Amino acid sequence: MFKAIFSALVLLFASHSLATEIKVGDWTVHYSALPSTFLTPEVARTYQIERSRYNGILNIAVQDQDGTPLQVNLNGEGKTLIGTVRKLEFQTVREGDAIYYIAEYPYRNEDNVLFTIDIQSPTQGGEFSFRHTFYTD
Repeated sequence: MFKAIFSALVLLFASHSLATEIKVGDWTVHYSALPSTFLTPEVARTYQIERSRYNGILNIAVQDQDGTPLQVNLNGEGKTLIGTVRKLEFQTVREGDAIYYIAEYPYRNEDNVLFTIDIQSPTQGGEFSFRHTFYTD
């Protein structure tokens, strides 16, 4: 039930253009960054995510060429414009065949963060970056 709630939330993000996709090698990577306050308290509790106006969430899903979700290893960091670097720690969320990777990222109002994500599987590896500005509610 909780995973269904999380998936519904992910779909909500995608439908509101908060999710973006990029090609990394043969993979399609879907990613989004958003405030943790977008999560309901129930979902945040289930995934042990701190709901705070100063805490963001990264959500990443990796698919192969035919759209099959992939189990991969993710490493990454976020770097602000003033040079503060924070390592990302991803947790894996599975729902049926779907696989999502989520990480928390603390921020201040108007933090502009460059995220760099390294993706590795037994057969391929790649990296992508994206920039996101967080705002407090």
